[in-house]
Amino acid sequence: MKLDDYRTSDNISDQRGGSGGGPRFPIGGGKMGIGTIIILGIAALVFGINPMELMQGGGLPGGAPVQTQAGGQNATQSCAVDEKSKFSCQVLASTEDTWTTLFREQGQAYQPATLTFYDRNGQSGCGAAQSAMGPFYCPADNGIYLDTSFFDELATRFGAAGDFAQAYVIAHEVGHHIQTISGRSNQVRRAQQQASEAEGNELQVRMELEADCYAGVWAARNRERIEPGDIEEGLTAANAIGDDTLQKAAGRRPVPESFTHGTSAQRMAWLKKGLNTGNPAQCDTFGATRL
Repeated sequence: MKLDDYRTSDNISDQRGGSGGGPRFPIGGGKMGIGTIIILGIAALVFGINPMELMQGGGLPGGAPVQTQAGGQNATQSCAVDEKSKFSCQVLASTEDTWTTLFREQGQAYQPATLTFYDRNGQSGCGAAQSAMGPFYCPADNGIYLDTSFFDELATRFGAAGDFAQAYVIAHEVGHHIQTISGRSNQVRRAQQQASEAEGNELQVRMELEADCYAGVWAARNRERIEPGDIEEGLTAANAIGDDTLQKAAGRRPVPESFTHGTSAQRMAWLKKGLNTGNPAQCDTFGATRL
């Protein structure tokens, strides 16, 4: 994806290497949001462990020590740490410009999310941030939390390499931010409190698929920057993190009632819908009779 000439976002925080560049939030200061937590789900499937253990400071079994990476003292420095940081900051800036335009078309003002970099361990308004959790969005502080080493895992473990696959991950989390500031997240949480576990999971699936579609809308609105092969990279990533694919990879029979993010086919279909329409109004997974 051609973002080399794009600005970097100013809405950046950094917790890498104890840099002090970003705010610190008390562990347990909020409820873990509805944002995607890819690795957390995989850990539960593959290793048979309680995801809460990871959120409370555990980690994946057999995890090798990782050298702590130094962060920046301000947004400019943080975005210049390495190429992954720079690209992430450029993707966020692109989503800011795209959603500012889309909101303005509806007579509304867009309030951007903050991207916080961390290395292995961090803290969010929703509690502890762990590399094992994967990228996630915290509605308590409107923050996206990212350990950029996840991009390596996305390529090696899931076979989803490429800059567009990385951009899709960030754009998906921005999609959860859209759901929060639009009130969708609160509506779903209230409905989940009254629902059975299976019904609550279905609502969660619809949340994730809507965020996938929003990621597609962002890409469609930046089609002039998409290079050959980019769309395939995004679809490969969407396919790799479908619930059915993950459960099969863990040697288990897929159980639809347990899905929380959607099947590979569903994730690809809704990403495509956003890409094909470029219209967030077409992303209403809650109004769709079939996913």
